Amino acid sequence: MVHYQRYNQLKKGGDEEKGTLVFVWTNSGDYYRRRRPKLFSVLLLSLISCSFILAPYFFSSSFCKLFSSLGFAYFPLFLHFDLSCMLFADAFGVRNGLVDDMDVKAPSCSSISNGTICCDRSHFRSDICFMKGDVRTHSPTSSIFLYSSKKGNGFANYVSSIVGDGEQEENDELEHEKIKPYTRKWEISVMDTIDELDLISKRGNLGVHHLCDVIHNVPAIVFSTGGYTGNVYHEFNDGIMPLYITSQHFNKKVVFVILEYHNWWVMKYGDILSHLSDYPTVDFSGDNRTHCFTEVIVGLRIHDELTVDSSLMKRNKSIVDFRNLLDRAYCPRIRGLIQDEQREAQEKKISLGPTSGSVFDFGEKVQYSAGRPKLVILSRNGARAITNENILVEAAEEIGFQVRVLRPERTTELAKIYRVLNSSDVMIGVHGAAMTHFLFMKPGSVFIQVIPLGTDWAAETYYGEPARKLGLKYIGYKIMPKESSLFDEYDKYDPVLRNPSSLTKKGWQYTKKIYLEGQTVRLDLRRFRKRLDRAYEFITRIHGSFHYGT
Repeated sequence: MVHYQRYNQLKKGGDEEKGTLVFVWTNSGDYYRRRRPKLFSVLLLSLISCSFILAPYFFSSSFCKLFSSLGFAYFPLFLHFDLSCMLFADAFGVRNGLVDDMDVKAPSCSSISNGTICCDRSHFRSDICFMKGDVRTHSPTSSIFLYSSKKGNGFANYVSSIVGDGEQEENDELEHEKIKPYTRKWEISVMDTIDELDLISKRGNLGVHHLCDVIHNVPAIVFSTGGYTGNVYHEFNDGIMPLYITSQHFNKKVVFVILEYHNWWVMKYGDILSHLSDYPTVDFSGDNRTHCFTEVIVGLRIHDELTVDSSLMKRNKSIVDFRNLLDRAYCPRIRGLIQDEQREAQEKKISLGPTSGSVFDFGEKVQYSAGRPKLVILSRNGARAITNENILVEAAEEIGFQVRVLRPERTTELAKIYRVLNSSDVMIGVHGAAMTHFLFMKPGSVFIQVIPLGTDWAAETYYGEPARKLGLKYIGYKIMPKESSLFDEYDKYDPVLRNPSSLTKKGWQYTKKIYLEGQTVRLDLRRFRKRLDRAYEFITRIHGSFHYGT
């Protein structure tokens, strides 16, 4: 299910890009252990005696973090000192080198030094962290360690030398970040279900106690397939497309490490994964071996709903490039299906061409008549089904289309769905997750989305706008109240029919219960035929004559 009402409210609330550099001073992911009071005394005395001599050094961002980590036992002094750190750092020009050297137009953490953890938490959709150096996984504690040769600053080393053994172990932890690598950061309810990882930087000498079992000579990307995985919209929008955005520049020289690993997901999207990585996936929780890398990205970048923003991509990759990747991923499997069909046909000596208007069986051969554009209806059962679908088929055939009714199941192989839609000219469907399959249509094709009551915003945001970006001719058909089954259940003046937005504003549960799960559609074919005519005219004008092979 697509949770759009909550996102809509958040999206209207402000600019998601604001505060990009706030993490210089207040990175919420930073975590340091509390020190005992005796350590505070040492720090305070040292500060008073040396502050004027070493002020630029003391008020660096790393020292401020160390002091701030002492805890709230001395809250008034802590608060004053934290503010002083910021002021003195500005005065002395002391800044985090990563941020100072960064092009403001480039993503945060776009360039980091060896032995460093850097987390970009500026985007409201997702967090992403980068680890560079001696990186080792430790699945039993849901941790990834970075063993750094950095010794820290001289003052920190001095403090380490005078504290007890217990304190020494704590000081060996140089940096600690926490992250849930899933791309719906703004949706608290689902993020609560996502496994959290600890990213910890430690002193390099401690690596002798954490030996490598598997050494990789390529980077890793760590992400979760939890959350709404199981819904095809979320599988593409929250997973596959962000994975493409984050990994494509590695040219397949990258390992995917997956939290909340599902064998069925890896099998379902295996054709795509094999075109993003040359290496087997790693089940983070199920594989207790220590995997070692020199570079790890934890989390995925996401641009917008079902799209790729070329202005944010290296080499200006776009949604069309992602579509081309799908073509390369599924074509080998499709060729195999054709060969199997040809072999079976020779054995049985029968014709496998389906008749026009029939419900398509994914075991049948895809064979179309020349001279007639092909229209596919993505059929639904239950909620939001088109109850007069048979009449829709007849109307489309009268106009001149060759019609197929497609009813994919959860277990239907994606290559088979891709094969049908990739060779189609028009796709019709009622708003819902299955509309994600518009990605399988060729640019220049037509996508007609039937928009039930109460789904206007979601239909446009999740499918209409992304379809245009792909280069499809998008036609939205907003049904009238009389075309909804809700017309028989509510008074004609009821806000459910007259003002759906007043209901959807109340929250997701209202939208889900009334408009997503509570209505079916009976098309007014006199109105809808105008969309069919427009689609037919567009296709015949753009593409001229038709000839299909597979």
